Parts: sequence; structure tokens; C-alpha cells
Amino acid sequence: MDAPADRASVVITYCTQCQWLLRATWLASELLSTFGTALRVTLEPGTGGVFTVHVEDALVWDRRRDDGFPEAKELKRRVRDVVDPDRDLGHSDR
Repeated sequence: MDAPADRASVVITYCTQCQWLLRATWLASELLSTFGTALRVTLEPGTGGVFTVHVEDALVWDRRRDDGFPEAKELKRRVRDVVDPDRDLGHSDR
């Protein structure tokens, strides 16, 4: 089955020096398991302590700005608010 052509693009940029690849892949899998074919998730290696999540052109998480790493529940809410504000996230909304 083909994925929708209009699916939203999510880019997770992570620091390779800090070895945050596993954290980035875990969050990517959390997003994909929740949103399925509504998202296209890309992992982008970076340096200098970067850990950001962009949905389309919107910065939804920045490790420096937001004081640390996102909990999966909070990241799903922020992504949902950009991609599909009316979507029910079940237990993540409570």
C-alpha cells in the first residue's frame, strides 16, 4: 500500500558527537507508530549538542530552548498540533 503523497515531513536532527542516535530513532519510531503513513520522518546527523525536531518548517522541539529532551507524549502532542490538530491521541492527550 502506498503512503499518501501529502504526508507531513518531520526532521529530527541529533548530535553524533553526543551519540544521540538511539534517542532520535526511538522518538522517530514513537511518532511513526502513532501517526503511521501521515508522516515522513528523517533523521539528520549534526554536531555541537544539537537535538531539534521540525515539522515542515515549524520548530516543535529544541533541546536548548526547551531545556532537555522531549518525552514521547509531549512530542506527539506538538507534532499533532501542527499536522492534524483534531486528531485524538488517546492516552497521550490525558
